[in-house]
Amino acid sequence: MSASLITAVELSVKPDQVDAAATAWKAHHAASAFEGRALFRSLEGSSLLELAPIAGWEQFGALRADWEQLWETLAPAAVSDFRRQVLGFVDAPKPVDTPLPQTAYVQMRHIEVPPRVYTAYRAWREETIYDVVRGADEVEAFEAYHSVLSTEPGVMFVSGFNCDPAQYNTVFTSPRYQEIVRQAGDRFIAGGERGLYTTIYARVA
Repeated sequence: MSASLITAVELSVKPDQVDAAATAWKAHHAASAFEGRALFRSLEGSSLLELAPIAGWEQFGALRADWEQLWETLAPAAVSDFRRQVLGFVDAPKPVDTPLPQTAYVQMRHIEVPPRVYTAYRAWREETIYDVVRGADEVEAFEAYHSVLSTEPGVMFVSGFNCDPAQYNTVFTSPRYQEIVRQAGDRFIAGGERGLYTTIYARVA
């Protein structure tokens, strides 16, 4: 089943060092005591994303030491600081029986919803976003998380798929879904439609 807590750690690296940085990051995983991590490479830039299931808050002392080692390992290739989030599981219209999706690709879909409309938003998305996702064969996993600790708070959907990204994108560029985005921007998203961002990542083997 989906992890109740995950960390999302992203780092922008020099474009000509993405492969080397990914190799170093995977080697760090192999030497680490933390299990279940998955590493992805952005299809839209030179960044790497790690998703990791967290068993509980008691792990964070050891995790901080682990992150310090990763800092030293990847510093030569980095062009940004690490961006880290702790995300708490909310629900999943397409659940998985593993802590994280095991798909070849994930898409991170983020919006910020003001607390005053969050309850109404949850009811609305069940009838709109979730209805589309449940009917889309291209989407193999779709989990909703909410920020617990983040400099970019809000709702984060982790969407997993194995098909070609262009085929997957047709689910979210259809006229029906574009109307859903318009409604969300008008009613629920802080900053309107511009408050929605999405990024697709390919799993690093």
